[in-house]
Amino acid sequence: MARVNALVITGYGTNCHEESAHALKKAGADNADVVYFSDLAAGHVTMDKYNFLLCPGGFLDGDDLGAAQAAALRWRWATTEDGNPVLDQLKTFFDKGGLILGICNGFQLLCKLGLLPAVGGKYFERQVSLSYNDSGRFEDRWVRLKTNPNSPCVFTKGIEYLDVPIRHGEGKIIPMDDAMLQAILDNNLHAVQYVDPKTGEPTQEYPLNPNGSPLGIAGLTDPTGRILGLMPHPEAYNHPTNHPSWTRGTDPNMPLGLAMLEAGVNYLKNQ
Repeated sequence: MARVNALVITGYGTNCHEESAHALKKAGADNADVVYFSDLAAGHVTMDKYNFLLCPGGFLDGDDLGAAQAAALRWRWATTEDGNPVLDQLKTFFDKGGLILGICNGFQLLCKLGLLPAVGGKYFERQVSLSYNDSGRFEDRWVRLKTNPNSPCVFTKGIEYLDVPIRHGEGKIIPMDDAMLQAILDNNLHAVQYVDPKTGEPTQEYPLNPNGSPLGIAGLTDPTGRILGLMPHPEAYNHPTNHPSWTRGTDPNMPLGLAMLEAGVNYLKNQ
């Protein structure tokens, strides 16, 4: 079986990196290195020995200038000391079959970079953005997600529902126009949706849908299924005692959020 070497990017306000690395190791990754983006940009670390990239959440750049906007510009313009653009490393990483998971700020980054949803195979062309929650405030609560069984996403295979926490102020998906939203639906690039626990169906009702994203879309994938970005935090539900219902003995009979990371790890191990 192939080895899974994961790279977790941190710096500039990211604060979920250690939790993400821990979750990757629990999910079966052989290695999970936490690396500052500045070290990647300086050429102290290169992406060529990794096959799983995780961009975690946590107040990236204080969410100034719009969520992950500054980080996207860093990725686009950073050049190592020997003159090689960091973005070229990312392109090579993906072209060689690597997986990319963006959580919260990481999802915002993938959208700003144009890696999601990549409708029509158009990568590095921005097609959606994320803006303020309809509530006008930071939301910190648990939500239920439903996966799209027709999605190509490798991270959601074998999963139907998940309970996971969210913690964000800018999580509402904004397609560039109605045609883009329709294209996302037509191509099944909406990988996960917020649902009503009572009906199991996508919802616009607050706070079940914490940000007002259209059709309850909580995360997007790309046409290959090897990139997933989502606002909720699957890495934060890595043990049964994480669930708020644990002490009452009423936690639902569903997989841990860790299941998404396990699906990605297993995909790579079986390549």
